[in-house]
Amino acid sequence: MSELVLINVSGRDKPGLTSEITGIMGQYDVRILDIGQAVIHDHLTWGILAEIPDEANAPPVIRDLMFRLHALDLQVRFAPITVEEYQQWAAGRNRACYIVTLLSRDIKAEQIAKVSAITARHGLNIDNISRLSARPSLDPTENRIACVEFSVRGTPSDLQQLRGDFLHIAAEMNVDIAFQEDSIFRRNRRLVVFDMDSTLIEAEVIDELALEAGVGDQVAEITERAMQGELDFSQSFAERLALLKGLDESVLERIAARLKLTEGAEHLISRLKSLGYRTAILSGGFTYFARHLQQKLGIDYVYANELEIVDGKVTGEVSGQIVDGKRKAELLLEIADKEHISREQVIAVGDGANDLPMLSQAGLGVAFRAKPLVKESARHAISTLGLDAILYLIGFRESENH
Repeated sequence: MSELVLINVSGRDKPGLTSEITGIMGQYDVRILDIGQAVIHDHLTWGILAEIPDEANAPPVIRDLMFRLHALDLQVRFAPITVEEYQQWAAGRNRACYIVTLLSRDIKAEQIAKVSAITARHGLNIDNISRLSARPSLDPTENRIACVEFSVRGTPSDLQQLRGDFLHIAAEMNVDIAFQEDSIFRRNRRLVVFDMDSTLIEAEVIDELALEAGVGDQVAEITERAMQGELDFSQSFAERLALLKGLDESVLERIAARLKLTEGAEHLISRLKSLGYRTAILSGGFTYFARHLQQKLGIDYVYANELEIVDGKVTGEVSGQIVDGKRKAELLLEIADKEHISREQVIAVGDGANDLPMLSQAGLGVAFRAKPLVKESARHAISTLGLDAILYLIGFRESENH
């Protein structure tokens, strides 16, 4: 009869350890049922669940491993596993798998404690914890980005409550927590669509135009109410646009030149392009400024509102169909169809209430530095880091991000 043994090894990491350990096992035709390794600050934790085919061979294998690991100054522990225990464990591996991503400027023990407490309360067991971000600097003046990913298994009874619990502690601790199914689509996204104003750029362009026209306060108030979801976008857009009538077109170039990209935007899009992703701007703003960003960042598609100009003056109207929330969702699906990809392979990013339709259509919808209503309605939110934190949501590690 065979014997099942769990072998745990720990100590200072060095090259060749896996070869040494499995080489000894190979002499006894040991079957590997599971294997895992983690290294933290050059300290190794390594485990193998082994099936020793002949029960009589178990003592010699264990003896040989103990002698060799002792010589390598490593600690080892052996634990017998019953067939029933193994079968119960193996059956549990077939349960749904989810990814919990914790994003912060610094990862604190309290954050880990609260995230893991919520997963446990909802019947989810942690299989693995990985740091995706770079090893943090000890210099407090450096701009910090930290990300830890939890792979969990189980069947939560109330997904809405689970997401609500994560949203609550995220706000309480000023962190971001994403919860998503670990499906085939997670690392197989092919298209990312962005809102422009307050997402790719830090400004609301219509507010910048209003400042030049001397109606800044009036337009900014309407903009804020629209982004909060208090006003219908198309109606509020028409009201704001009318206030810009008579503005000289020369100010457009001046505004475009001073627009500031959002933290992480350039890095994110550069990385996405190198990986073969297609990108798009779907904006309720204006084509003039979206084209400016397209040239600067190398965006593939641009859909926005065409600001009507007659005799060098803004008329207070736009040409063609207004790109509102409904139209953004339609455009997302149209681009996906054109690129021959499923909507599950699309990432959508936006900050306002008019972005919710496209966020709901995407396989991964991200509310970025969004208004409270949008954060609560979207499945995922990023508020503490820059746009390039999206790379962590699709599983890229720090070594892959540069």
